[in-house]
Amino acid sequence: MKRFKYIVPVLLMVLGFSSCGLDENEPYDLKFIHIMLDGASSTTVSYKAKTIATYSVYLSSAKFTENVELTYEIVVGNGLKAGVDYNLITTGNTLVFLPGIYDMPIRIQWLSNPIDPTKDNSLKIKLISNNKGYTIGLPGPDKLQSEFVITKVQ
Repeated sequence: MKRFKYIVPVLLMVLGFSSCGLDENEPYDLKFIHIMLDGASSTTVSYKAKTIATYSVYLSSAKFTENVELTYEIVVGNGLKAGVDYNLITTGNTLVFLPGIYDMPIRIQWLSNPIDPTKDNSLKIKLISNNKGYTIGLPGPDKLQSEFVITKVQ
């Protein structure tokens, strides 16, 4: 019984000294913007497709209070033609993430039209820059998911 009398205070003291403060470690908050579909950086669309597809751009960040403006570009291969193979529904080259919004769509209407398989039948959405200096693509040297490639296939 005497052992328990000493063990409980010693145990409480050990627990008290080993507890952490909330401000002891800096929180990890690397902000980045990336584009993907189901975790992948590319997809295909059939040349027979007649659909509007949505490709989402994601902002990974803690809560923010100011707009984040992202500039992107569309790079079209020599096998695709606007108005014949596709139409850009989302116009311009800027997406604005308002406070509390963490994903923004880029919409493309795919039109049914045969392709020439010897040509570049791809459309790339490339994330270029943003007004807050956030990392473009996933963190790391490879900048994965900084661009998304859609290839029209037969």
